[in-house]
Amino acid sequence: MKLNKDWLIAIGGLMGWFAMFATAAAAPRPNVVVMYVDDLGWQDIGCYGGPVRTPTLDQLAADGVRFTDFHSGCAVCSPSRATVMTGRHHIRSGIYHVINDRDHAMHLLESEVTIAEILKQNGYDTVHLGKWHMGLPFGGRKKPTPYGHGFDYWFGTENTAHPSHKDPVNFHRHGKPLGQIEGYACQIVVDEAISWLEQERQNDTPFFLNIWFHEPHSPIAAPDEIVAHYGDLDDPAAIYSGTIENTDRAIARLVEKLRAIDELENTIIVYASDNGSYRPERNGPLKGSKGANFEGGTRVPGIFYWPAGIPAGQIEKEPSGVVDLLPTICGLAEIDKPAGVHLDGSDLSPLLTGRRNEFQRHIPLFFLLPTSNPTATVRDGRFALVAWRDYELPKDMGAMSGLMNQVEVILKRENSPELRDGGRLWSKMFNTKFANKEAETLRIEFLKLNRFQESWIPTIKAGGYKRFELYDLDADIGQTTDIAKQQPEIVSRLRQQLLNITTSVMSDGPDWNLQAEGKEASSADRTTMETKTRIHRLATTKRSVFDAFSYLNRIPEKPFDEEAPEDLAGRIFSRLANQEGRILLKVPDGMDRSAYEGFKTFLRYEGTTSVGNCSACHSLPGFSDGKSHIVTKAGEASLTPSLRNSVRRGIDLKKALGRKLDALHSKKSGAAARISDEYSTMQLSTEDVSNLIAFLKLLDDVSDERFRELILNASVLDTSPN
Repeated sequence: MKLNKDWLIAIGGLMGWFAMFATAAAAPRPNVVVMYVDDLGWQDIGCYGGPVRTPTLDQLAADGVRFTDFHSGCAVCSPSRATVMTGRHHIRSGIYHVINDRDHAMHLLESEVTIAEILKQNGYDTVHLGKWHMGLPFGGRKKPTPYGHGFDYWFGTENTAHPSHKDPVNFHRHGKPLGQIEGYACQIVVDEAISWLEQERQNDTPFFLNIWFHEPHSPIAAPDEIVAHYGDLDDPAAIYSGTIENTDRAIARLVEKLRAIDELENTIIVYASDNGSYRPERNGPLKGSKGANFEGGTRVPGIFYWPAGIPAGQIEKEPSGVVDLLPTICGLAEIDKPAGVHLDGSDLSPLLTGRRNEFQRHIPLFFLLPTSNPTATVRDGRFALVAWRDYELPKDMGAMSGLMNQVEVILKRENSPELRDGGRLWSKMFNTKFANKEAETLRIEFLKLNRFQESWIPTIKAGGYKRFELYDLDADIGQTTDIAKQQPEIVSRLRQQLLNITTSVMSDGPDWNLQAEGKEASSADRTTMETKTRIHRLATTKRSVFDAFSYLNRIPEKPFDEEAPEDLAGRIFSRLANQEGRILLKVPDGMDRSAYEGFKTFLRYEGTTSVGNCSACHSLPGFSDGKSHIVTKAGEASLTPSLRNSVRRGIDLKKALGRKLDALHSKKSGAAARISDEYSTMQLSTEDVSNLIAFLKLLDDVSDERFRELILNASVLDTSPN
């Protein structure tokens, strides 16, 4: 019999209650407080040799255990948080990359067993406070809230604090928006924790506070009196440090509250970061930063504190990470781990409680971020094997570099603090909100080009690795020297481990691309044409010559949230110009110069000739946006018809636009005049109409096999002037 999640949790809960009953005279279960900060580097805080004053965290480390080789769940945000909550690799739990709820179907799968669910079933009150970023229904998609993952109470944000850490406007309590809240995000979150302890807590019930701070993720803000200690008030490095000290002050208030209610002694406190810093200098000697699968992307502070159960003053060098948190909390609280659930993390409680000889890591630490290069890392003691993927994802790196260069010109012209601040501009494009509006607009376009696409998942699942490097982190923490050739046996062993874990992870990972199309992912999907040919998007319902053209040239397929049709058209024209300029514009069989010109006429919004303005109503990707559309029948309105798969499309177009041309030239009245009003912004010649008809013929669906052939047999279009 296959046990579902609820049964697994219930069994664990019953065993936990039996254990509690059997040890009623023993100490009560410990409270649990997990404090996860956002984008903080390995050498940011005081006790790790950092420049920021963090007396509270330094004291927690001194009175507990400080790990020197501790790791986040991933080098970026959403995946790392999924690993914290489940003790499993993030792809197993449904999260491949950073989530945008408006664009992605991804979320933490409800089938996953979380720390909150385990503790709840063992008598705990469970509370989530702060950033979530594992999927919420705020983008119009059906996704679970923290309630669906075991929390009784939640207060927080979908992603980072907006417009910055100061006076944020995007907090919700139990899903209800709260509007602007005065203060700084870290203090607001601790205010809520203290309020819950005072007003909601049951005195005889252990509690789990899952506190996920927003600092020091951008856009950053901190009190001037703190920032001034680190530099000028407009210095991004000084503000960054100020956010960290401000968070330490907030944590001090929470610690004092726990002490005041006599709960500090029996509270497990865990502190870590979701990934390395986006400021490379704050990762110390480590190679890489946020987003990289080198140590700088994943190695973070790791502090465990529990006066009643963890001896003070320990410095632990064992490679560990947040993937170990769920089994470790179960071990410390003497709760059974969920039965029948594959855990990638190991129980660290023997290391924390003086039973080192009992510790065993059953699966090597493993990191995989499909968009990064190197793409994966496996750890075995002092050695790290890193691997580069053997597949390409369709990012337009040329366009991204072009946008970055434009931003650099603007920042230099303005002598901007963001440029004076030092560090790589490439990293700042991802992590710094520019004060200059023109630069910030370009940065947002840059981020859109970089956004993870769920249509890539079949390619990712089918992919492998083509290059490996080996590093001895004891001798070379900065990963400067590849020793793979000197250690072939170690490379062979770790390579096989990496391949085995990758296969296991990918077999569990859902294909959101299929689910977004209303299809369920299954084992059969792994042997589909997408896997065999490494051509993604074959699982979609859009299978036309035009869709093949869009695939080949990475044409934007639909508008961003609240993006106007003319702005989408502008993005598409930019992409077309990029491909034309590089003589790389590819066309499938059936698309010629006339049809290509018709596509551009379809998109054009202004000018004196060849302006179709069609995309105002027939917007991509469905070529119908549901708006009212005037037709010739007595001036009545109906919804815009889709231009896909319409057998009468060419005839209707000739008829409609022919009348329009007649009306313009002859000044006719009646039905022709209504057509004239409807298409009054168009400026079309007979040749333009022919080009549009040629383009619209590309929108008829073809078979899967034909679609594959269109992609594989494409040619480069000559776009030189006629």
